[in-house]
Amino acid sequence: MFSGRAWRLVKFGAPADSIELQQMTWPEPVPGQVLIRVRTAGAGYPDVMMAAGHFPLLGNPPFGLGEEAAGEVVAVPSGSRFSVGDQVTGITGFLDGWGGYAEYTYLREESTIKIPARMTTEQASGFPIAFRTAYAGLVDRAPLEAGQVLLVLGAAGSSGGAAVQLGKALGATVIAVAGSQEKLDFCRLHGADHGVNHRTEDLPARVGELTGGRGADVIFDPVGGATALTALQAIARDGRMVLIGLASGEPVALNSMDMLLRNYSAVGVLATPGSAAEEALVWDRLADLADRGAISTPVGHVYDFLDVPEMIARQLAPTAGKSVVRITVE
Repeated sequence: MFSGRAWRLVKFGAPADSIELQQMTWPEPVPGQVLIRVRTAGAGYPDVMMAAGHFPLLGNPPFGLGEEAAGEVVAVPSGSRFSVGDQVTGITGFLDGWGGYAEYTYLREESTIKIPARMTTEQASGFPIAFRTAYAGLVDRAPLEAGQVLLVLGAAGSSGGAAVQLGKALGATVIAVAGSQEKLDFCRLHGADHGVNHRTEDLPARVGELTGGRGADVIFDPVGGATALTALQAIARDGRMVLIGLASGEPVALNSMDMLLRNYSAVGVLATPGSAAEEALVWDRLADLADRGAISTPVGHVYDFLDVPEMIARQLAPTAGKSVVRITVE
């Protein structure tokens, strides 16, 4: 039995009013779990959705927040492939109420890896969700091929930043879309070939210029709404739009007749685990890319543990890069 503090959502609402720091205990993990002492936890827009009661996979509070975490293994069940003392990162048991903004948490063993040697702890904690989602979209669902053009919306954000890097690792030409020059500079620093400011530039026209009028083969869309609808004007024939999320607050308004006449498709992406063997292959490939330095979490702001409610509120309009929480364990 382990004891410590954890941020818990006690009711739906604004983060400052609905999230409390509570004392908790964590029993020994059961098969399929590993228990870690958390060093850092990755943050993102899903935390906002959870706090507001808009995350479709969760029931009513109370429950923990934080989908991913990195730290030291402190307990494992019999037969686990991990050992006490291993430094790991993975997806938390948030669907069962155990979040990463805590001094201890459970990771789903099938979605956990040892921290790659090139990664800092901050990078490690922001790695699992974004890159597993990007992999599901660009490898499993699109799929993106070497030599094709990838247009990434919200490219300075968590999912978008991962898609930029994974797209480059897969051999694509990557066009990053963001709303400020600062964010576009950040995207180029992390591998984007081109950048388009959707607030000041004609997005379809600029993509047309960059692709010789052909358009983007794949559009990675964690944003939705008007920006995604505008981006669809720049999709190539036989193109694929990968629907990741709706950070704008609105889904993209797809037009089936337009899809028919211009011969493109849209696919939804929910990166839920497949079979154990399939998951192992995915995580082995992501870990290998990280070990070779082909992908790495583009960390943005690092928050202190006591600032979690403020951090979640800021995910409505985050700065460039992946937000991370540094957990202090006494």
